[in-house]
Amino acid sequence: MSIFNTWAYDDPFITYRYAENLRNGLGFVYNPGERFLSTSTPLFTIILALTSYFVPDLPQLANILGVIALVVGGIFLWDLGYTWKIPIVGWTGLLLYPTFPLVVETLGSETPLYLAFCVGAFAFYARTRYLLAGILIASAILTRPDALLIPLILGFDYVLRVKRPSSWKVVAIFIVPTLLWFVFAWIYFGDPLPVTLDVKQNQATMAISQKFAPGILTILQYYFFRWFYWIELVVAIIGLFYFGWKARQWWLFLIWPAIYFFAYALLGVSRYFWYYAPLVTGFLVLVGLGIAAISRWTQFVYDKERDLENNISVNEFGNQVRFNFRLAGLLIFFFMIFQINDLWNLGNSPDTRFGIYQAVGGWLQANTSPEDKVGAMEVGIIGYYAQRPMIDFAGLIQPQVAELLSQDKTYEDAAIWAIEKYQPRYLVLPTMLYSRLEQEIANKFCEKVIQFPGETYEYSNDLAIYDCFGE
Repeated sequence: MSIFNTWAYDDPFITYRYAENLRNGLGFVYNPGERFLSTSTPLFTIILALTSYFVPDLPQLANILGVIALVVGGIFLWDLGYTWKIPIVGWTGLLLYPTFPLVVETLGSETPLYLAFCVGAFAFYARTRYLLAGILIASAILTRPDALLIPLILGFDYVLRVKRPSSWKVVAIFIVPTLLWFVFAWIYFGDPLPVTLDVKQNQATMAISQKFAPGILTILQYYFFRWFYWIELVVAIIGLFYFGWKARQWWLFLIWPAIYFFAYALLGVSRYFWYYAPLVTGFLVLVGLGIAAISRWTQFVYDKERDLENNISVNEFGNQVRFNFRLAGLLIFFFMIFQINDLWNLGNSPDTRFGIYQAVGGWLQANTSPEDKVGAMEVGIIGYYAQRPMIDFAGLIQPQVAELLSQDKTYEDAAIWAIEKYQPRYLVLPTMLYSRLEQEIANKFCEKVIQFPGETYEYSNDLAIYDCFGE
């Protein structure tokens, strides 16, 4: 994972700024003095704030925590495979989950930690360690609220299958911390839900956006052109049939990514790649079941040929078992090698926004006053390095801006409204991209003070900083 040490994309930097302000005693806020919950991951924010005393570089710290969480998530899948007596599924999860590109790409965000908590909750529940399962469920919900699906699924299974009263400790360990956070958020922010939900739903209605459900086809396009993922898909389809035939105990886990997909589709949020990462866990379980089915099929063929009951010795049977495990190991190793190669290619193709956004943020931090407001289309990386009050034209920081995003509106419309309402001193705009914004505001009321050439940073546009509404 060392090739992803500097991996970064824009959205997690909003959380980093919350964590930094929390660590510095400025409150659970993005802009000091403005109480809006613009991060969907309170627990991850708190963990970053606490552990940043040991690793002050928050982006690097988030990546380190993400790598650890990926490994822990793989271990939980491995444990689940042994608990439900199909070890091949466990080994598949242990080796393929931490190397699957769609999951690794989420490094820096709360997603790896969220998934580790979710998978761990299933692993402890399967072992009837209900108290530990409750702790991880609460942790998952506080990391991302959509984890509320987990207690619904496990609670349904407990009522129908276990059929005995649950310990009050289990209920309390899950409900109390969750309830405390929601009460705090209601008092502190005025709303227990993050504003990001409304923003993503409003964004999805815009003509230039794509909703979650059809968006999965866009996400899968990357994998369509890599032949080894087609082999994984075929093995997963075999695993789906094997699940219905001999491995029905896995329904409890597989129902989670299925319900998750339909819940997000009903929410109608816009497509963001990290929303699809939980689906990988279900896919890899099916891959593991498919490998187990192939191994079982080779055993069946061998039994047919050798007439197991009458003509096979103990040594021959042992040799066949070893062959089956070697076959399974080779398949898992084959998939892992190609996934790691894919990760290498991804690691050498980082998000081109990071370099230029970091440079813009650094210039603002060095050349503007701490009270100067800055307006931008994306405020994550720029805002984190600028450390200035930010006006977000996409509405993640100021909820009123998000209300303007609709089918007949554009980000440019929202930006013009936000500039008129909040009057930021500085604007950060990509050149030649928002003509109305440049003509009606930037060229009329502002002075361009510096332009960062996109070519220098391998970015598609130049970024210009304008000084507006100054003395």
